Amino acid sequence: MQNFAKTFFTFVLIVFLISHAAFAETEKERRARLQKELQKLEREIKEQEKIVDSLSGQRRSLERDVSLLNAKIRKSELAIKQRNLAISKLKSEIRILNKRLGNLDEQLQAQKKALAQLLRRTKQIDDYSTVELLLNTRKFSEFLDDLKRFDDLKKAIHSSFKEIANTKENIQDKKKLLEEKKAEEYKLREIQALEKKKIEEAKKEKARILKITKGKEDEYKLLLKYKKRTAADIRAELFELRDTKGIPFGKAYQYAKEASRATGVSPALILAIIAQETNLGKNVGTGNWRTDMHPTRDRPIFKKLMEELGFDPDKMPVSKKPWYGWGGAMGPAQFIPSTWVLYKDRIATLSGENPPNPWNPRTAFFATAILMKDNGATAGTRYAERLAALRYFAGWKNAKKPAYAFYGDSVMELRDKFQRRIDILEGR
Repeated sequence: MQNFAKTFFTFVLIVFLISHAAFAETEKERRARLQKELQKLEREIKEQEKIVDSLSGQRRSLERDVSLLNAKIRKSELAIKQRNLAISKLKSEIRILNKRLGNLDEQLQAQKKALAQLLRRTKQIDDYSTVELLLNTRKFSEFLDDLKRFDDLKKAIHSSFKEIANTKENIQDKKKLLEEKKAEEYKLREIQALEKKKIEEAKKEKARILKITKGKEDEYKLLLKYKKRTAADIRAELFELRDTKGIPFGKAYQYAKEASRATGVSPALILAIIAQETNLGKNVGTGNWRTDMHPTRDRPIFKKLMEELGFDPDKMPVSKKPWYGWGGAMGPAQFIPSTWVLYKDRIATLSGENPPNPWNPRTAFFATAILMKDNGATAGTRYAERLAALRYFAGWKNAKKPAYAFYGDSVMELRDKFQRRIDILEGR
């Protein structure tokens, strides 16, 4: 009986292993499946977008506003699923790149060993003079063979040097691509955290509305009337800033108007980008330039910038580096030093501040406006503004990827919110 049980268990284990091997996904199949699932989610998100757009155009009512919150929550939940799949797909690509890097490293080590052997053999031949080789060679033909082998060794060494150089270059290219993939994954995780926060806020707002109104339309109209903001309320409201103290909204709007006149970028859009950057990231301002900035690209520039401004670099807040790569972004506009120095003269010219201070709120508004202008925000369309915002966050290469859509959507929601406040301030 015991032998039978043992045999049966072995049989089951073999069947399990065979079936597991048969159904195990290859990396290529996994990526294809993830891509198919991503496309399905993109279609579902577009359906929710249509619902949101349709409801947004309707007159405000309790039913409309609750339905709008539900649609936004559903859209965000779908976007989180989409982003999780995108992150999984990226991880798959990162694993493949890591494997290729490992193979290249092994190839490089093998090439170095082969080169060392060639050099040793060359040295052995170099230790003999031509006369010694001739005297030690029984036949002249053998001497010529030795010379040919020596010439072949030199050619082999030259070829080995070229192979090593090519392999090193290949490794550097793969490392750069790997860092780009990791950067993209980090950006997606940043958006993920922000979107989860917005879902929680939307759910709380929905629960609050239903609790106060008890599902009655008349009660909701009274709530809307009570919530109506005055110009004085809006001016006094705190506008939060990243890496520096908040300022009254009225002051923030003044800075945005100045930057808008200088660049042509909408004041509401400038405010939206600054607000969105403030909402991003949990390691804001907790970094140190000595440990969190890129050692060759940013640290020397940062040190020089601090000398120009008369600041102690050890006391200035910068963003902490993420789990990969480097941090060191400065102030509300979140420019890294190597980017700030490229824009510094233009910022100084337009803002009138020389040298410009990245932590100065007014200066940060000008910096944001200039970069948004370069990103195409002055084209005069909503699409151009949203795309410029995505370029501000993810760069031109990733701006149109569906997984980044939330950042652009969120910026445009903030833009609309600030525009409504601006309209009240301007008496429109």
